[in-house]
Amino acid sequence: LELVESGGGLVQPGGSLRLSCEASEFTLEGYAIGWFRQLPGKEREGIALLSYNGDATNYADSVKGRFTISRGNTKKTVYLQMNTLKPEDTGVYYCAADGPYSGGYYHTFDPSEYPLWGQGTQVTVSA
Repeated sequence: LELVESGGGLVQPGGSLRLSCEASEFTLEGYAIGWFRQLPGKEREGIALLSYNGDATNYADSVKGRFTISRGNTKKTVYLQMNTLKPEDTGVYYCAADGPYSGGYYHTFDPSEYPLWGQGTQVTVSA
């Protein structure tokens, strides 16, 4: 089981990027998905999560109102739409997953709750 992130790159302040997290050889149906990032010199932090059933999302205060997590139509992909990017958003972005679940558990931003991780994609926000 593998997760692969894509969509990172260099963008100017105020710009947008859409990150993708694709599952190989399985679907993400029933999986809780978290997007995390590691900023230079800082610990990995959770920034967006989507519940296993898709009915709940949560965002870190630092990205609330600017980032949106969503599932793709293929059930193998989850996206992180990032708008109004700032230089302080620069870092490596990871998706993580746990599941499948059929009910009863809502995840948090604790990285230890997610056994599946992608390799990360670099996002650089600079003029």
